[in-house]
Amino acid sequence: MNMLDISMYPSSTIGRLVGLNPTRVRRWLKGYHYSYSPRFLEEQHIVHQEPVLRRGTKEISTYASFLELIDLLFVKKFLDAGVSLQKIRKALIEAEGLIGEAHFAKSRFFTDGSKIYLQIKDKDNEAPNLLELLSGGQWVIAPIILELANQIDFDKSTEFASRWYPFGPSGLIALDPNISFGKPHIIHRGIATANVHDLYLGENKKVNRVCKWMGLNSNEVEAAIRFEERLIAA
Repeated sequence: MNMLDISMYPSSTIGRLVGLNPTRVRRWLKGYHYSYSPRFLEEQHIVHQEPVLRRGTKEISTYASFLELIDLLFVKKFLDAGVSLQKIRKALIEAEGLIGEAHFAKSRFFTDGSKIYLQIKDKDNEAPNLLELLSGGQWVIAPIILELANQIDFDKSTEFASRWYPFGPSGLIALDPNISFGKPHIIHRGIATANVHDLYLGENKKVNRVCKWMGLNSNEVEAAIRFEERLIAA
């Protein structure tokens, strides 16, 4: 079984990791219904809004896989950059037609604040091309700041996201579906940050004691504590 596709993150955890309201996460994963009454009419109309992520035939759940977590991270970044949710939905549909996968986590996606671009290999050109999604297929080369480029490892063979560094590779914390059941952990140690934080609280917030019990250095312990306290505050 591919660990990338296992639904292991509840909406509450996703919300804290990505910076979204858990209710919005659930709506984006499952879709939702709402009703309205047209003006001057008593009859109510019920509208079903599809999930933002195209999840195929899998059972619709409020739990997300690692790939879906990364998808939601991209969606949040696009929204922050001013891209509308409607355009993001359409971009995912168009991307599926281009690369056969409805995942922002499949290839590197970028934004300049108003457009979404998809990097695709060009057989006749060694340089990467960026296809402007929703533009009717116009090819463009754009100088785009890659906000997530140094936070995500992409598997060379599958091109899927395989690891996420919330603070960047030098931040000592990563999420990897094949390590610690996908929980945030200390890089090269495999120890869940939540376990470090729990022991830190149990030892009256003595970093040196946590280091001794877990065989970690102070930088690793402090990074785990900082990460978990950021989640608590979210």
